[in-house]
Amino acid sequence: MKNLNVALVGLGFGGAFPAIYKEHPNVGELTLCDTNADRLKQASDFIGGARCVGSLDEVLADPSIDAVHLVTPIPLHAEQSVAVLEAGKHCACTVPMATTLDDIRRIVKAKRQSGKNYMMMETTLYTYQFFYVKKMLESGELGRIQFLRGSHYQDMANWPDYWMGLPPMWYGTHAVAPMTVLSGSRICRVNCFGSGTMEDWLVRRYGNPYPVESALFEFENGLKGEATRSLFETARVYQEGMFVYGSKKSFEWGFADWDEPLISTLDPGGEGRNRWISYEAAAMPNYYADLPEALWHFTVGDNYDPLNPQDSLKKGSGAGHHGSHAHLVHEFVMSCIEERRPWIDEHLGSNVTAAGICAHESALKNGEPVIVPKF
Repeated sequence: MKNLNVALVGLGFGGAFPAIYKEHPNVGELTLCDTNADRLKQASDFIGGARCVGSLDEVLADPSIDAVHLVTPIPLHAEQSVAVLEAGKHCACTVPMATTLDDIRRIVKAKRQSGKNYMMMETTLYTYQFFYVKKMLESGELGRIQFLRGSHYQDMANWPDYWMGLPPMWYGTHAVAPMTVLSGSRICRVNCFGSGTMEDWLVRRYGNPYPVESALFEFENGLKGEATRSLFETARVYQEGMFVYGSKKSFEWGFADWDEPLISTLDPGGEGRNRWISYEAAAMPNYYADLPEALWHFTVGDNYDPLNPQDSLKKGSGAGHHGSHAHLVHEFVMSCIEERRPWIDEHLGSNVTAAGICAHESALKNGEPVIVPKF
């Protein structure tokens, strides 16, 4: 297999990824890009050196760069994704895909015309928890899925300016994406309500009056799912939750993001009112074996013991976004090399992102239903 030359643009949260790219066996030259020179040097030094540039324009103009991973502010995602694709390079972008339906359409059109890959880098679809539920579903252990829920509670006070007053469901992908994939369908309609009040200065930028939005999504196959997203002035401990209710078993995220999930099991042996449902906490295994061995240690972060690798890899704990970062990088790199669609392609990314955009539109209309368009 050939190697892929990759540029990583944006080293704030993006600083979690240079070492993974550097150690991926199918990545050739790694280029780091950030407008902050000190941050750029620090990231390069940390991984033992990498080519560094100070602007996206330099990345786009370089014919040696095959693929670009954007980890930049939300308002820049659409414009930069289109620019990367139009430059003839594969594009991965952190969530959300865009903040308007028209911008989603622009990205889809640019992807189609370029013939290159687009991947939305949604962390929740590569967590220990998601892999666990996916295997429960595939094995029949869950039974039939009856209902789905997602949640993302996070206080964004004192974050960069562009976050201030952001409509919660515009950044609802962490709550919505797992439901969408597990449903086996696409979201076609949404009813959403906003709740609460915020200080006036938070409302001005986006015209969004709500610190919390809660939506009911309808899938084309008839399933329903509910998601709640909070961003400001809401005292709730952090959680990116996934809840799956099946006819045999159910999976519920722990109260806090780092708590072990609960598995409920229906005892089919009882009669009448005597049917019993038990529950227990479940430790999450680590699905590191799906990755090249060089990336295994990134799935457990600082908890990896190189002198005792198998024991430290058994349980999922401690790595960024529940072990997802290495899986995201590997899927993006290999989809480009193997000339196939990435799993989270422009179709899945657009449905998840558009569902949130349409949810906010519904909230502004006091819960009126909004049809989620196809892309």
